[in-house]
Amino acid sequence: MKPFSYQLSGKRVFVPGHKGMVGSAIVRRLAQEGCTLLTVARNEVDLSKEEPTLRWFANNRPDVVVNAAGRVGGISANNSMPVEFLCENLAIELNVVKACHAIAAERLLFLGSSCIYPKYAKQPMSEDELLTGPLEPTNEWYAIAKIAGIKMCQAFRRQYGDDFISAMPTNLYGPGDNYHPEHSHVPAALLRRFHEAKIAKAPSVVVWGTGKPLREFLYVNDLADACIFLLKSYSDDLPINVGAGHEVSIAEFAAAVAETVGYEGKLEFDTSKPDGTPRKLLDSSLILSLGWRPTTSFAAGLADAYKDFLAGGGRHAVVERLASS
Repeated sequence: MKPFSYQLSGKRVFVPGHKGMVGSAIVRRLAQEGCTLLTVARNEVDLSKEEPTLRWFANNRPDVVVNAAGRVGGISANNSMPVEFLCENLAIELNVVKACHAIAAERLLFLGSSCIYPKYAKQPMSEDELLTGPLEPTNEWYAIAKIAGIKMCQAFRRQYGDDFISAMPTNLYGPGDNYHPEHSHVPAALLRRFHEAKIAKAPSVVVWGTGKPLREFLYVNDLADACIFLLKSYSDDLPINVGAGHEVSIAEFAAAVAETVGYEGKLEFDTSKPDGTPRKLLDSSLILSLGWRPTTSFAAGLADAYKDFLAGGGRHAVVERLASS
């Protein structure tokens, strides 16, 4: 891999999805870079629509784009709304990538997800595991859309020489998450569930599945730091993993959330609910070899996420959302 260096200072940087958990963390991190931040609300420009997207890019001409926009949600949302998760994410990705090419943007960072890898991929999952086996059925629609986004970046890079890169974050948690009890990801759903159980003095809390699957969790501010690092230091065709480097079982994670919240009741596991992929640990050796490291401890990250929840920083009543809204 050839050495690469890029400076964000003085650049115009657009973050589609700036109100979502990931996008807002990237915006906070960009404040340290001396760049001009560009944002636009969904009620002003719907990125799933081609014409207004192209027009906005042509009028504002960002130098750098970090695409954190898209429909996101947990197992329940993915399972029940496959059309929305596939079509909306595909539309946003295609329009943003085409618009970046149309205005000759200097850099595009597309954010994928660790769910792009096969359900039974070799562990830890290296970047070359992509497309080597069938996906986890409960989120394959979202995964297929994210894989298509990666391939769009590679296609424009190979055919036109556009400096488009993609990063694959592991499971995320932190300020600004969606705390809907049914349609959120595991960390946010458990934070809300244990908090409500504590307030109600409930004797037990039900956790989906057996509790046995292993997951890797990365604090969202660490991901934001990795995104800035990649914009400055990485330019290659290969998507690059961004993980915390360690994993815990869902049962262990639930216990840690209960401790953070101060809930002292019993944990019960509903084995009639799906577990999802049995294990998901990213091989992040590539980004680690370039010099990036996560810095937030699990305990500190959970405490910060709970503080944000108590302050109303998350979307407590939203079913699932376009992160770009």
